[in-house]
Amino acid sequence: MANSSNPPLGDPFEQVYSNHHGWLHSWLWRQLGSRDDAAELAHDTFLRLLASKQTSQLQEPRAYLRTVAHGLLVNHWRRLELERAYLDALAARPEALQPSPEQRALVLETLQRIDALLDRLPARARQAFLLSQLDGRTYLEIAGELGVSDRMVKKYMAQAMLQCMLLLES
Repeated sequence: MANSSNPPLGDPFEQVYSNHHGWLHSWLWRQLGSRDDAAELAHDTFLRLLASKQTSQLQEPRAYLRTVAHGLLVNHWRRLELERAYLDALAARPEALQPSPEQRALVLETLQRIDALLDRLPARARQAFLLSQLDGRTYLEIAGELGVSDRMVKKYMAQAMLQCMLLLES
């Protein structure tokens, strides 16, 4: 009787993991310079593979793993960049106006969620949203810059606002 907590011998996921985990961890370590971060991203990569249920169909497991890991790396670097920008902005504030560690953590989490939200938008919708919200541009100005109608800008903004509402509900 097989133990249900252990995958059966010859399980495709187990084979891919045992054959490629060391390679993936080394590749990520070279990219990040940190064994701990590499281990975390390798783990997340294999979780994504497991969730995809495509293990048995992989023709080129390393290419697939590298593609998934690269996406996770980009997200990791983006989070670090957001965190650095926020901490730089805080450093410019007087000490009396510094937020508590809890407030910092909440703001960083919110910034990461907003960044993920913006990343899900089509490029032009993201650009229209940022031009409107950060630069205070009118829809007509945005339309001129993007080379689209102001009606299309309204559509882009509706897409962005829908994502914002979904973010608030989650």
